[in-house]
Amino acid sequence: MPSFYSHGKLLITAEYAVLAGAKALAIPCKKGHHLNFHPENKSKELSWNSYDFEGQKWFEVDFHLPSLEILKSSDQNTAKRLQEILIFATKENPYFLLEGGKVETYLEFNNLWGLGSSSTLIVNIASWAKINPYKLLNSSFGGSGYDVACGLADGPIFYSKKQSNLKVESISLSPIFFEKLYFVYLNQKADSQKAVHDFDLNKVNSRIIKKLDNLTEEMSSTYDINKFKNAMEEHEKIIGNMINKRPVKDVLFSNFTGSIKSLGAWGGDFILVTENEDRDTEKYFKKMGYNTVIPWKEMSLIH
Repeated sequence: MPSFYSHGKLLITAEYAVLAGAKALAIPCKKGHHLNFHPENKSKELSWNSYDFEGQKWFEVDFHLPSLEILKSSDQNTAKRLQEILIFATKENPYFLLEGGKVETYLEFNNLWGLGSSSTLIVNIASWAKINPYKLLNSSFGGSGYDVACGLADGPIFYSKKQSNLKVESISLSPIFFEKLYFVYLNQKADSQKAVHDFDLNKVNSRIIKKLDNLTEEMSSTYDINKFKNAMEEHEKIIGNMINKRPVKDVLFSNFTGSIKSLGAWGGDFILVTENEDRDTEKYFKKMGYNTVIPWKEMSLIH
């Protein structure tokens, strides 16, 4: 039985600006996405079943092969998106899906968290079809591609894309203060596709890219928690000015004494926070109504 797996993702630095060539620090998550294929000789149907992190089936569709016509589905819009992805994959590899069978996918994280339910699917299908995952991403969801790189990585990476040139560099992160870092879910999912579509690349100039690149280097290499916090706050100011939005700390957590940095598309998903200086960090956010507080070491896949 062919089986495939890819990791979830979090973009730590260079949100938005990564689309214009800035160097991003990104981490694959410990939790990811499984895809299993059970081939059935001479079958002309592909039966697809997707399960969420609680083991509940949330989507199913049956395709006729080789046309990939949708025979029945639980959600027509999701079925059509999957159909488009599979059709592109068969065009890239004519030997893909010559026989039918059953597909089962299992997501290990909550699909509302923005950890890459789409990008991990792309990586798994590309691995199954033996095609380029970045081409498959461009044909479907779009974006910078850092999420695909995380899906394939086994530890933290630097990621940059300048025109069509991708650069993925494996790095080691081992600051002693990781136990003082947390990811907090903002109780709403950000629409990253819309954020990418709406973002004006002309807002990013070489001066901004240089500043963000330096902050990425600082955050990935410093062993000083205060330098890390200063870099977080400076990064937040730069992106806020660039997209004309107030930092999330100013909007929601003005009395928090630690540092806070938005991740990915602003306005949802996770934020990165440092330990509160005068009270329990997890209790602070839970009292504010944000119950998903995950320590860095529990979230991040580290070498």
